[in-house]
Amino acid sequence: MNKNRCSWAGPEEIYIRYHDEEWGVATHDDRELFEMLVLESFQAGLSWITILKKRENFKKAFDNFDVVKVANYDDKKVNELRENAGIIRHKGKIASAINNAQIFIEIQKEFGSFDEYIWGFTDGETIKAEYLTESDLSKEISKDLKKRGMKFVGPTIIYSYLESIGIIDNHQKECYKF
Repeated sequence: MNKNRCSWAGPEEIYIRYHDEEWGVATHDDRELFEMLVLESFQAGLSWITILKKRENFKKAFDNFDVVKVANYDDKKVNELRENAGIIRHKGKIASAINNAQIFIEIQKEFGSFDEYIWGFTDGETIKAEYLTESDLSKEISKDLKKRGMKFVGPTIIYSYLESIGIIDNHQKECYKF
């Protein structure tokens, strides 16, 4: 059966699977929340399909997004990442992933989990939104994360992040998941 999907979801199978199985699905696992934060940060200035196609390489390169391991990466590991053709080798984005992992851990300690922190902005509720690229919510969270010292977390990146983890439901009206 041919399903109507959001206009961006296709034609590539990897996009369709991401749309159908992950995008907009409420995520509460801190490892997954960290993974999506890293991937969304690396996506800045690139297309999401580029990130999806390299996702498995990112998982291997970043120790399956184990936040403690990433937070403790040393110069040797950074050089290894900079030479890994399977990922985006942007020096600033690699450095921000490590920096953001350290702050992610601080947030976990403060709130008990990153899940409690990020979902606390909406009292655990998913927000139905119209197709935007940023919102007052993404601006608020971006500002807070930047104040804590995170990088590559501007309002547009955070808006995409909130969509990816299910805090913002942005499925188009024509989509079967609307």
